[in-house]
Amino acid sequence: MEMNGMMGGLYRIAEWIMRLATINLLWIFCSIPFIFLIFNQLLTTSVETGMALESIYDLIFWMLPPLIVAPFCFFPASAALCTVARKWIMGDEDVPLFKTFFRGFKSNYKQSMLGGLFFSFILIVLLINVQFYADKGSLISVVSYLFIVMVLLLVAAVMNYLSMLTHFEMKTMTLIKNSILFTIGRPLTSLMLLVGNFVLLYVSFYKFNFLVPFFMGSLMGAFSFWCFYKVLQRIQDKEELLQNSKEA
Repeated sequence: MEMNGMMGGLYRIAEWIMRLATINLLWIFCSIPFIFLIFNQLLTTSVETGMALESIYDLIFWMLPPLIVAPFCFFPASAALCTVARKWIMGDEDVPLFKTFFRGFKSNYKQSMLGGLFFSFILIVLLINVQFYADKGSLISVVSYLFIVMVLLLVAAVMNYLSMLTHFEMKTMTLIKNSILFTIGRPLTSLMLLVGNFVLLYVSFYKFNFLVPFFMGSLMGAFSFWCFYKVLQRIQDKEELLQNSKEA
C-alpha cells in the first residue's frame, strides 16, 4: 500500500537515505587499501615528521602509494558506484543495491583498472610539469598555470570516463579518448562538474563530517553521472531533431 502525504514523503526521504548510505559504505569497503594508505600518509606527514608538503614533488611522493593501489580498488569501486547511480538517474530507483554494485564492480573491473593506471600516470606527469615550470620564474612560470588547468580537466575526464564506462560498451582506449574529448568539448559542463564535486568535498570534510562515511561518495557519483547524462540527452535530442528535419 503506497503512503501519501507527509508520511509518504518521510518514507521516501528515509528510503533515499538508506540507498545513498548503503552504496557509500560499499564504495568505502571496496576502496579500503586506497583509504588506508591515504590515512597512513596523513598520519606520517602530520604526526611522525611534523612537516608540511612544501612542493609539488613532495605532493607527488606523498601521493604515490595511494595512486599505485587506486587503479586496483578505488577506480573499480567508483565504477560500481556509478553503475548504481546510472540506474537511479535513468529512473530505476528500486534497483537491488548489493547485486547491482558488485555486478558493476566485477564487469567493469578490467577497464576501470586500466583507465585508472592511465589517468594516474598522466596526473603525475602533469604535476611534475606544474612544478618544473613554476620553478623557472619570470614569464615561463605562467606555463605552470596551463598545466594546473590540465590537471583540473583530467579530474573531470576521470569522472566522465567512469560515467561512460557504465553507460557504453567500448574499448578502453576509445573510452579514454571520448571522455577527454567530451570534457574539453563541454567546458561549462566540466566546470559545473568540478565545482559541484568540490562543494560536496568541502561540505563533507569541513562542515558536516558525517557525510564522508555515509553520503559523500554516493552523492558525488550521482551528481557526476547526472551531469554526463543530461548532456548526452541534449545531444541525442538534437540528433533526433536533425534526423526528423531531414526526413521531412
